[in-house]
Amino acid sequence: MNNKFVKEVTAYMMMTVGACIAAFAIEEFLVPCTILDGGIVGISIMISSLTGISLPLLTIVLNIPFLIVGFKRLGHGFIIKSAYAMVVFAAFIRIFEEMDNATDDYILAVSFGGVLLGLGVGLVIKAGGCLDGTETVAIMLNRKYHFQVGQIILAFNVIIYATAGVLFGFERAMYSLLTYFITSKVLDIVETGINQAKAAMIITDRADDIAGRIYERLGRTVTIMEGEGLVSGKKVVLYCVLTRFEIRELREIIEGLDSSAFITISDVSEIIGTHIKSSSGGKEETVSKEA
Repeated sequence: MNNKFVKEVTAYMMMTVGACIAAFAIEEFLVPCTILDGGIVGISIMISSLTGISLPLLTIVLNIPFLIVGFKRLGHGFIIKSAYAMVVFAAFIRIFEEMDNATDDYILAVSFGGVLLGLGVGLVIKAGGCLDGTETVAIMLNRKYHFQVGQIILAFNVIIYATAGVLFGFERAMYSLLTYFITSKVLDIVETGINQAKAAMIITDRADDIAGRIYERLGRTVTIMEGEGLVSGKKVVLYCVLTRFEIRELREIIEGLDSSAFITISDVSEIIGTHIKSSSGGKEETVSKEA
């Protein structure tokens, strides 16, 4: 069986499980206590509480504009997976609406709701999708202005929680903020922190093709270095910094062009300076020797 097909099926199964867990957390723990998630889901909960409009319907309708905007800029694969995850998420919310609430205790709702929500969202992101349209906007702003994805999402959520404080009381806003903190920490465990940058080191025989495709699809500049392996001889090493949302797409690029490439991906704790995009294809050239 085709290895790529197996990976895709596995990714969609993971997104389905993640969307189910996230929907359970929302509908059984957070909504009964009017505790908000961040982003579009949080806005949907507020509107549903005030108007009585179906929450699953709102999560779909409010996310559509973000999917349309991101369709051309973030790649068809990411948007298709995100749309699938959002539809499954909404469907499970509708299913769980018919069940009794797990708890009416605020502390239990914050604790278990935050943990389950972080687990569900983490699985969806790990599989290459997302559940919230604000994430697509954050990724686009990250690529254009180099703001960290986590900072952009946090700014959105601060506005949402401030609005919730006005509408439902600041006690609800504080519970919601605590839930967001727990969710983020669990997400750190499932898939590295939402604002964590990654550094990719790629040893390949098709450096120009891979560097060009990375720049074309991800808008990331690539440093090209000369290396020498003890056994394999002279090699070309590519180095680039990207977000964790782009790692899956990077793997697809490399697997499609050079299945024998050697790749290492590591965490980046801090970035100083900006990426330089040159007029000759966006590649920075540096020459070094592999020890």
